[in-house]
Order: sequence, then C-alpha cells, then structure tokens
Amino acid sequence: MNKPFEYTADLSREIARLLAEDVGNGDLTALIIPEHQQANASVITREDMVLCGQAWFDAVFSSLDQQTVIVWDARDGDKVNAGATLCRLSGNARALLTGERAALNLLQTLSATATLAQQYAQAVAGLNVKVLDTRKTLPGLRQAQKYAVRCGGCHNHRTGLYDGILIKENHILAAGSIALALEKARALNSGAPIEIEVETLDELDQALAANAERVLLDNFSPEQLKTAVVRNAGRAQLEVSGNVGLENIRGIAETGVDFISIGALTKNVQAIDLSMRITLDA
Repeated sequence: MNKPFEYTADLSREIARLLAEDVGNGDLTALIIPEHQQANASVITREDMVLCGQAWFDAVFSSLDQQTVIVWDARDGDKVNAGATLCRLSGNARALLTGERAALNLLQTLSATATLAQQYAQAVAGLNVKVLDTRKTLPGLRQAQKYAVRCGGCHNHRTGLYDGILIKENHILAAGSIALALEKARALNSGAPIEIEVETLDELDQALAANAERVLLDNFSPEQLKTAVVRNAGRAQLEVSGNVGLENIRGIAETGVDFISIGALTKNVQAIDLSMRITLDA
C-alpha cells in the first residue's frame, strides 16, 4: 500500500527545530572525521514494520548537505520484514553522522505509529467502521503522526481544537445541559462538525432528542453499545472511545458503530528497532 505524501505543515521548519535540539551550534564528535570524507550508509530494520517517515528522514540529511543521495527500497505505507534494508545513503561523512540520530528518531517513531495503525486496521477488516486517532499525540509531532496513521490504514479525527467541536463532560457541565451545549455550539456557525460525548444511555437519549449529528459513546460496555445502536436507529453517527484494544476492537466494531477512536495509536508507540550502518570511502 503506497500512500502519497499528504503533509501540509512546514517540514523544513520542523526539521530545523529538531536539528537545533540535537546539533545546537555544531556536532563536536563529527569534527574528528576529515571535512571532505565521503561515506555510504544503509538503514536496516530489525523487526517487521510499516514504513513511514521518508520525507522527514530525507529532509534531515538534505538540510545538512544537499549533495546527500538517498535511494529507498520501500515507500511509506509498505510492510517491510525484519532484516530488510530500507534505504541506502551516500554523501559527506560528517553530514551522515550528524543526521543519523535525528533522522532515525523520526523514522522509527512514525513507522511505529503506522505499524500499530495497520494492526488495528486489519483487526476490523471487512467491517463498515473507521478506526480513528485522537489528539493524544507526541508533542510537536501531531501532523506527522496523523500522516503515519493514514499510512497504516486508519483515519484521522479532528486535527486540533480549531477544526472540529467535541463537547465533553466538562463542556456540558459549563453549558448547563446536553441540549444547551449543542444549541450553543450550533450558534457559533463555525462550519466545523459538532460531536458530543455521552457516558450513559440516558445521556444518549438526550443527545438524540437534541438532534445530535454525531455522538461519542465513552467507555460503554459491549451490551450498552448494542443497545445504543438499536436506540440510535441510524439517526446519528456513533463513535466509541475508551477501553479499546486489539483484543476487543472487532467485537466493538461488530455492534454496528460508525467510528472507533483510539488514543494508543499515537500515544502508546514503541519505536521500531532500526540500525544505520556507515562505511567510509577509501
């Protein structure tokens, strides 16, 4: 599965920030290598994975030395087996050594997100449900991780607080009721989708009575989910959140809900084990 690079943030600015964090005013250790020494390198995965992060990886090295050449053996969204070579690099040795850690950090983190997303996507294969991410992302990597989620075959929820309205428990308390919260949200005329969270079947009935278009069912039991789908009768889109894992997601999806949102897609990631091996030219 090859995904187009659909990333709207300023990648060069992000890479500059990441390199500033790691390199500061210069890589002191790299200075022991002759200035014009050339080298080759390859990146190998030690575990099965879904590749994600090529553009970030490339941008690290091009920002250090635009003459660096990188040839990829796989593309974002491809499943790669342990032991496979992901890419080969050639260029200035100092630049390869300086960029190694920052580039691998990005590649292994985004690939981890894509790999986990693919596991969840496969768990609900064949069912009419979309698995969504949340705002529980690693600081500074939200749009990158959301891209990785798509590479893994899942889908994005709202990007942030500015492109969707999600009315949660504290919002409802502040507004006065479910009906009032929805009324006030609609009065904003923001054009953004409006969703409201409920924690009980009674609250679901209130949301439906107020003509909610999308309802988030928070921590509902399997039995409650089945009842909720029947009561809803297709009036609103239903999203499930809370206590969802690979072991139970298919059963949840089979209840007939429309969406399942999972914070673990971007929050509980364990970096893919990658290795970059460098050899100096004679």
